[in-house]
Amino acid sequence: MSPETLLNILRNLECELHSRRTRRDANRLNELLHHSFREFGSSGRAYARSELIGFLTNESQALKIHAEDFRIQSLGADAALLTYRSAEVSADGSLKRHCLRSSVWMLGASGWQLGFHQGTPTEASREKD
Repeated sequence: MSPETLLNILRNLECELHSRRTRRDANRLNELLHHSFREFGSSGRAYARSELIGFLTNESQALKIHAEDFRIQSLGADAALLTYRSAEVSADGSLKRHCLRSSVWMLGASGWQLGFHQGTPTEASREKD
């Protein structure tokens, strides 16, 4: 699989996790999150898979997420690191709570699953690394 094809697949899966529909669907979250999933959230809190599924399925407010600058790095034949920038979109369309994001995706018998995710708060800078 070409790096561009893999980037498109994983970007689509990552953005699916931003959608309210997916975040409210425990069955879909179970499909997308690897059984050993861990997250270090931008709040500094660590989440296990079951905690995150419970948190997401009970979110009271729908967040709109802007994501950009996706990059992919192969970690072997069945794993990849996806990095990108994100921000929450306010009601007025402005961006707030900017983060650098990293996700480790793993390919198994049921397809690509998210094994690890980390969000690191950052400034709104548009500089490219």
